[in-house]
Order: sequence, then structure tokens, then C-alpha cells
Amino acid sequence: MNDRISKFTDKIRAEMVEFVTYNEVSNEDLMSKIESTVRSRSADIYLSIDEEIDVIKRIYSSIRGLGVLDEIMSDDTITEVMINGPDCIFVEQNGKIEKLDRHFESAEKLADIIQRIVGTVGREVTSANPIADARLTDGSRVNIVMPPVALNGPIVTIRKFSSDPMTVQKLIQYGSITAQIADLLKDLVEARYNIFISGGTGSGKTTFLNALSNFIPQSERIITIEDSAELQIKNIPNIVRLETRNANSSGKGQVTIRDLIKSALRMRPDRIVVGEVRGAEALDMLQAMNTGHDGSLSTGHANSSEDMISRLETMVLTGAEGLPLPAIRQQIASAVDIIIHLSRMRDRTRKTVSISEVDGLDEYGNVKLNVLFEFTEDFKRSTKDKVVGRLERTQNKVKHVGKLIAAGKDASIFDAERFN
Repeated sequence: MNDRISKFTDKIRAEMVEFVTYNEVSNEDLMSKIESTVRSRSADIYLSIDEEIDVIKRIYSSIRGLGVLDEIMSDDTITEVMINGPDCIFVEQNGKIEKLDRHFESAEKLADIIQRIVGTVGREVTSANPIADARLTDGSRVNIVMPPVALNGPIVTIRKFSSDPMTVQKLIQYGSITAQIADLLKDLVEARYNIFISGGTGSGKTTFLNALSNFIPQSERIITIEDSAELQIKNIPNIVRLETRNANSSGKGQVTIRDLIKSALRMRPDRIVVGEVRGAEALDMLQAMNTGHDGSLSTGHANSSEDMISRLETMVLTGAEGLPLPAIRQQIASAVDIIIHLSRMRDRTRKTVSISEVDGLDEYGNVKLNVLFEFTEDFKRSTKDKVVGRLERTQNKVKHVGKLIAAGKDASIFDAERFN
């Protein structure tokens, strides 16, 4: 948008804000007033039809929408938005991070948009409570950090999610897994194996969890538990979605993941799906898995499958300091069946790099992992900007096939010979 049109837009916007007590006007009436004003004035600066429509959208968005954010969020090629104060907006687009030549009108305007975002999900963010997680109406995840903690103005980070839910077929298309491995994962989910998905930030854990959830039988009752609801489980009619709540300004009303897990156990769930385990709730999740709620799914931040085990130990200790480490490890070994580790490669692609079976405790009392699949890079074909490789079956034999057999599945689906 050139300076001439930008000045025209700002002038009309100022008139609308001054003329209309817009909290008392319906969306339709406000849009109608903006349209008539813009069209009556546009002849003076010779706006084309497309320019006129763009001006109307921008003015309306600045008053009732999310301003600059509306335009950014409508671009499907953008997967992440990073706002470092009102004058600095970065986006991840097609796997690359770049700065946009856009800005908010002021820090106050950005702060107003932030309040609209958190207000829609019943949360608040203030100088006394400057950090908040929220979500947009499309399910995109939002993290907010306000001054005085944020020194360069309000900080907003948005992880966008496609309105089209992730499927296993798409994971195959993207090269994250093969069709043969997808069939194996389908059998594991249907046979009610407890599965943890681990990986670093942006590795695609929630996306993968969404895809796996498509394998859950439609006849089951599912409880999902998240900090900010973002799972897109579409094929289950008997589903209950629970979301945490922060304490209010008086320090009351907080509802944690731990609270929700305890409540979910009283709701007759067939499976519990926790969007991400990151603290003391790990103990409750493990206990749920160990008390008849097989088939549970969850994700966690970790650099490897082994690191996921260590992090689970640490998380349990934060909620049960007096619990002996051997008892914690026994809980983990008994509860978790499979760990799927994801990674974001140097070329920004997201790949499944290992699938491991939890194989009890070793002679030293440590949790053992039996690696079944491992990503092998083809260094002859790979370059600095392109990772080529595949998830390959190791020669390790599967140790625990009881759930597969009980579910009437063919336990030989894991045989290494089938993947050669």
C-alpha cells in the first residue's frame, strides 16, 4: 500500500473511531458505515476496486478485528508469527523466517489487540501477570509476554495451525513416515499402546498427535487435556475437551493440567490425551496409564527418546519430591509403551527420527529403550540445504506384543524382514 492510500486509510479510520461509538454498533452497521464513507471519498484519490476493498477491510479490521494480524493470519503460507513490539513483525513462511514491512499503529493498539485475544478465552494479562497463553478462534496457539517483563514492548508469538486437520496420509506425503510404518502405528493405537511423542520446539509433535488420533476407534470416549486447546480430533463423537485456566488477578480460580487429569479419571474415559506434559502432572498421567487407561497419548519436549525418559523423571519429582527415583522409573517403565521422537532437520523439514519400545528396567534400575526404527541419512545425496534419508527398521526384536495379540492383531507386523 503506497503512502497516498495509507494516509487516506488512516484518515477514514480516525473518522470512524471518532464518529462511531463502535462498541454499541453491530458489525454489519459498522461495515456499512465504513463502506459508504470510503466509496464517497475514494473518487478524490482514484482508488481501484481492489484498492477500495483492501482499504475497507483494513479499517474494519483495525476497529473490530486484529488489525495487521488479520491479514497475516489469512496467508496460508505463514506458519508462525513473531511480534517483537509494535514495529517489528517476523513470520516463518515456507520454512524461512523473514521480517515483514508492516507494523501496528502503536504499542497501545497492539496491547488492545492482545486484550481482545486473551479476553475471548477468559484469560487476562496485566503488568502483575504479564505472561499468558491463549488461542485464536481458528485454534492457533498464542503466547504473550507484556511489559515490564518484555523490554521492547508487547511480545506475541503465534503458532498457526491449518484448518485442514493433519492426517497420516499427509505425513506419508511429506516423507515423515512410510505407509508401512503408518499401518504399524495404526495397529499400536487400536491395540491401546500408551504412546509418547517427543521432540524439540517446532518439530511437529501436536501435528503428529493429531494424525495418530485418527486411528482411535470412533466408539471410544476420549478426554483431551491441554493448556490451550489446539488438538483437532474430528472423528470421535464422544469427546470431551478440557483446557486449563490461569489464576485471576486475585490469585484465585487456577485450574491446572494436574487438576484436569484427576477430574478426567472420574469421567469414564476410554483414553486420555494430554496435549503436552511439562511438569508435576506427569505423575498423574503415568498413574492414569497404569490404572486401566491404556491407549493414552501425550507429547513432551525432549532432544531424544532417552532425554524424554530423563525429563519424565524430573517432571515427576517436581510433583512428588519424596518419591524414590527407582519407584519413578518403575512407573515410567510400566506406563509408557512406545516413544516416537520427531526432529526438525537443518533444512527445516520435520521428520520422525526414531520409534522405540520401552523395555522395562536394566540391571542398574534405568529405563531401557529398544529402538525399533531409526532415521538414517543418505549423506551421498544430502546437502547442507536438503536432508535425504529414511526411517529404517533396526534388527532389534520387539519384546512386548501382548497388547497386539489381545487386540487380535498380527504380532509379526514388527518383524524386521518385512521392512527390508
